[in-house]
Amino acid sequence: MRDSVTFYLNGKRQTADAALATQSLSRYLRYDLRKTGTKIVCEEGDCGACTVLIGRRENGSMRYLPINSCITFLFQLDCTHVVSVEGLTSNGKLTPVQDAMVRCHGAQCGYCTPGFIMAMAALYERPRASGLGPRDFRTGLTGNLCRCTGYEPIIKAGLEVQNQPAIEELYPSAEMVRDFASIEREPLRAGHFSKPVTLKDAIEFKASNPKCVIVQGATDFGVWCNKRGFEPEAVLSLDGVDGLGELDVVGGELRAGGRVTLSQLESFVHDRVPELAQVLDRFGSPQIKNAGTLAGNIANASPIADTLPFLYVTDARLELTGRNGVRTVPIASFYRGYKSLDLAADEIITRIIIPLPARGETLRLYKVSKRSHLDISSFTAAMLMRRAGDRIDSIRIAYGGVGPMILRLPRTEAFLTGKSFSLGTLEDAGAVAREEITPISDVRGSRDFRLQLAENVLKKFYYDVAS
Repeated sequence: MRDSVTFYLNGKRQTADAALATQSLSRYLRYDLRKTGTKIVCEEGDCGACTVLIGRRENGSMRYLPINSCITFLFQLDCTHVVSVEGLTSNGKLTPVQDAMVRCHGAQCGYCTPGFIMAMAALYERPRASGLGPRDFRTGLTGNLCRCTGYEPIIKAGLEVQNQPAIEELYPSAEMVRDFASIEREPLRAGHFSKPVTLKDAIEFKASNPKCVIVQGATDFGVWCNKRGFEPEAVLSLDGVDGLGELDVVGGELRAGGRVTLSQLESFVHDRVPELAQVLDRFGSPQIKNAGTLAGNIANASPIADTLPFLYVTDARLELTGRNGVRTVPIASFYRGYKSLDLAADEIITRIIIPLPARGETLRLYKVSKRSHLDISSFTAAMLMRRAGDRIDSIRIAYGGVGPMILRLPRTEAFLTGKSFSLGTLEDAGAVAREEITPISDVRGSRDFRLQLAENVLKKFYYDVAS
């Protein structure tokens, strides 16, 4: 069994023992290695100033994606290659992305600039990156905030980049791949952190540590540690466990393993479930979605989690694996109350099974937030309807942000079933819906605001479908 985390940084091998492994990557870069190009600003994963590239082994080479280093911890980096902004230079010369930012005046104070450069470099890691256009940069840089220049010169810089070298050209991966292959099947235990290589061992570790936190993306965990002083008693990573990266469709059901990231899910459903893809597009930045997982969004149990209304109306099921084997729980039964789960101390979410909308069914998903993108929801909703002529044959409705957990609206569903699909019917249903919910007032909206949304979203559903 290994007792230290092994990774590479800008092509050089690094190890982190138990004392070091719980440190954030951004602090390790700046304070331990004095690589101060990576900036720390929000320490919440919101601004992107700390963006670096993380390479993971895929099909015999390394695939690089941008992540926020402020909410990424060294224990998450085992068998990865980290590239910081210092690592983009070659022979002391600016890389084309850096040169374009200089020529196009893409920086003023410059504090956000390294993060922009790393996120932009990540775009050139994509296949057919030579065809990148303004929309690609606006999407790819949504996780990077600038308070000085405005974004026009930054977008212009991206469009002017010529011959940006791939990370593979700067750091050939063959040696790293061989190194990782030689150690990745060895379980890792560094202090209170464990990275087992079998599901059985993962279950045993969780059972033996009832307050254990499973950390995959750390998109919430990192904020708890940085801003709330959270110190977990034990941390479990599932990165070494085979079979949890499954993402396919079997018999009309989407099956996503417990390690599937939100960016993987978004890409997979882009053409299969476009309605879900547009919600995931607004969910968070590329850096957040490259780290966060669908299982993590479910287990976090937020009543405003963006994926949950969709899972509720599709009657998704969770596969939970523990010492006594596998059991399957309907998503609506998984939540017993606010942050209370039907999950035993030894159980792990190993798979999410989602019946996809069938031919003839209409799906609509809604998210209301103060900002259109990258913001916590004030209110969410999902409707899945089947019509028979001009009548509603069946409908499922789920709301978020209106109670201690996501709510299905059985009375509203029963009221609508069998009635004509008309504006008047949906308006009347709105009055029923507001009686089924118990919203509160908070910083994202008042109780009255959410009650009104409960009515208005049904009218919007009518106009969206009828138009």
